[in-house]
Amino acid sequence: MLIALIVVVALVVAVIIFLWSLYNGLVRSHMRVKESWSGIDVQLKRRSSLVPNLVETVKGYATHEREVFENVTRARAALMGAGNPKEAADANNMLTGALKTLFAVAEAYPQLRASENFTRLQSELSDLEAKIAYARQFYNGNVQDYNTLIRVFPNVLIATRFGFKEEPFFAATEEEKADVKVSFAR
Repeated sequence: MLIALIVVVALVVAVIIFLWSLYNGLVRSHMRVKESWSGIDVQLKRRSSLVPNLVETVKGYATHEREVFENVTRARAALMGAGNPKEAADANNMLTGALKTLFAVAEAYPQLRASENFTRLQSELSDLEAKIAYARQFYNGNVQDYNTLIRVFPNVLIATRFGFKEEPFFAATEEEKADVKVSFAR
């Protein structure tokens, strides 16, 4: 009788330790996703701070390209107002497209391309784009690990009871992948 009691207590303790460990693993993984999202957020904020300087520099040369500037400004505002990773990803994709168009317009102005200020801003933006790409990759890796962790058995039983939900990937849209078409025809 004593041996049976010891076995039952040992099993209960083992189950409790297992559940405790499983829950803590889910929390750690979720926190890695949040931390990696903050890395993207920091880079996107740096990018949106750099964009007005770039726009002002191009405006000095290309005063008749109002629509391009409005699109960049609108996309930047959407990025600044994004409340979650999905909204931020959509706004980032919109800003990326607008910036591609801005740089395509800049190609038509040789004096602008030769401007030291424009070249420096373009270089900073290019460096920032690489950092954003790395941060996106890091975030998506953490999201993949977390989403897998909450979907495998027996984790799924615990994850659903404690409200762990899948996190969205930071993905490029088909529009962002497409080439930018620039036309100066009115």
